[in-house]
Amino acid sequence: MAALASGQDSGGRQLPSNAWMALRRLGWSAEPSEGTCVNDRIVRMAQEQAGRTLRSAQWRAELVAGVLGTWPADPSRRTADEWAQVRAAVPGGQHLPSGVINGHTRRIAAFLKSHGCLPEDVFDLEGAPRAARMLLLSACDGQQAAIERADVPDRAQLRLQLPTRPDPRSYGDWTWVACPIVLPPTVPAGAMLHLPTLRPDRGRVRVDLAYTHAVPKAARTGHTVALGVDWGLNTLLSCGAARLHDGGVITPSGAGAMFRAAGVLAKQHRLRRQAERLQAKSDHYQQLIGGDRQHVLTARHGIVDDEIHRVAARRSNLNDALAWAAARWAVDQAITAGASVIYLEDLRSMEARGMGRTHNTRMAQTVRSKIVDRIRHIAAETGIAVVTVPPRNTSRHCPRCLAPLRHRKAPDAPKVPGWKWALCPGCGWQGDRDQGAWQRIVARGLAHQAKTATDRTAGTLAIRTIVDGLEAGAVITPAAAHRIPRPDRSKNGPTRPRPTRPAPRRRRTPSPAGPSAPAGKRPEGHAHTGRFRLPRAAGRHQGATAIEPPAPGPGPGDRETGRHRPRGALLGAGFHLHAHATPPRWEQVLEPDTLVRLGITRSI
Repeated sequence: MAALASGQDSGGRQLPSNAWMALRRLGWSAEPSEGTCVNDRIVRMAQEQAGRTLRSAQWRAELVAGVLGTWPADPSRRTADEWAQVRAAVPGGQHLPSGVINGHTRRIAAFLKSHGCLPEDVFDLEGAPRAARMLLLSACDGQQAAIERADVPDRAQLRLQLPTRPDPRSYGDWTWVACPIVLPPTVPAGAMLHLPTLRPDRGRVRVDLAYTHAVPKAARTGHTVALGVDWGLNTLLSCGAARLHDGGVITPSGAGAMFRAAGVLAKQHRLRRQAERLQAKSDHYQQLIGGDRQHVLTARHGIVDDEIHRVAARRSNLNDALAWAAARWAVDQAITAGASVIYLEDLRSMEARGMGRTHNTRMAQTVRSKIVDRIRHIAAETGIAVVTVPPRNTSRHCPRCLAPLRHRKAPDAPKVPGWKWALCPGCGWQGDRDQGAWQRIVARGLAHQAKTATDRTAGTLAIRTIVDGLEAGAVITPAAAHRIPRPDRSKNGPTRPRPTRPAPRRRRTPSPAGPSAPAGKRPEGHAHTGRFRLPRAAGRHQGATAIEPPAPGPGPGDRETGRHRPRGALLGAGFHLHAHATPPRWEQVLEPDTLVRLGITRSI
């Protein structure tokens, strides 16, 4: 892994970016089983998957080595000096989320508790990696697979060579197969399609299709309208827009919005507890079985392991759905507000202090890093920049006067300690803690946008340091206090004569004469707007053969059956009840300065 991650071969030449070419340059080759006839492209796909696995394991090996080299005295709680040491020992540790380091620390602590010693490296800590069942067609060329668009805009045609038998003996056992692919509406009509990755999933073939298309280039500075996003627990995201005026005054645009995912996070919490119980049961079975493969509990142990994998798949799918929904919602807020940049909190220190292990575990389940990646991906399609800012004192100081806030439980309980409601003893501002936090984030980002730096490795934008002089001007001014002065309209002369109306008002015109029957015109004056009542016979009980409607329910539910129907049943209950995606904007004219953006979509 070290030789592959070094990027150079034995002769000092730079290794290719493709994993299969790098393995062949190092002299590592893969051979098919004896008697099986496959072409070189199939071998390339196997080598590409192996190379990617080794490259990803190298990062974990360096992380585990850094944590082991700076093992703390108390693994459950590091001091400030121990945090500085472990971040210095881990490559890229200054910008690594603390949850990643804590997760590997807990795994090493569990290994220490069960084995009585620390692991030597990642190979002691982790087992052999599992190879996924997939075909990486990106390692092939036109002799193995080809993809092109069909006559219909939402269709594509994939042609590839597949064997006609499980153990092909000759090249005659291989044939060309045409696979039609349905493209989702998120794929632009002019995008260039690349060879996908095929994955079997429950009797169907999933296609991970990559495509490239031109997008507007995001600006690093010069923003006047920005969107600030703050992280929370039950309220997963809180955001709002602000505008920077010529004099350096920052005013909010509206009261902000919230993305609530309490139900999804509660389900994720239940799945986590279920996975922990299943893992404890599997470990107990493993202790009872030992090394005996003929033990009577071997079958039960296999069933529990299969259930663990199914629960893990459910958690992964739920995290992906939550990340895409939250990212789409945040970018939609920026597009609606006309913002050219989104400011996010840096995720390195996103861990609550003094709130218990359960609270920190629930915070770690909110897949914030996935949400940030999805926000960057979706925002790049519309030319919106995504910048991270330091999170220091964003929830502690007042957004209007930067004074320390007093946090209370609720606005109607100003003397009960809590963390949800904030009150400023200086200027008197009060509001939700998360609402004040996004105002501080967007004000800090607009004030420090000249300090925005670009990471050369990842290509991300970040504000890493806070300047006291700029921070003093990072305050939110109420929109009512900053109004554009209107021209003087005081009267300084005679009133200009106005022409008379060509016709008097409608109410002043007499109604036309007509019969007094109900079919006549509406009489002049006030017309009765009450509900028109039916004759008495229409609502009378008409006999035993008629069906009388059931009595309405006690609440705002279904009045036909008398049952209570929740709001979700009226609007269509589901995961995306509170998320609204905007249509694709591929028809927009691109600016002259454009770049190429890689997009990935999944279809069936």
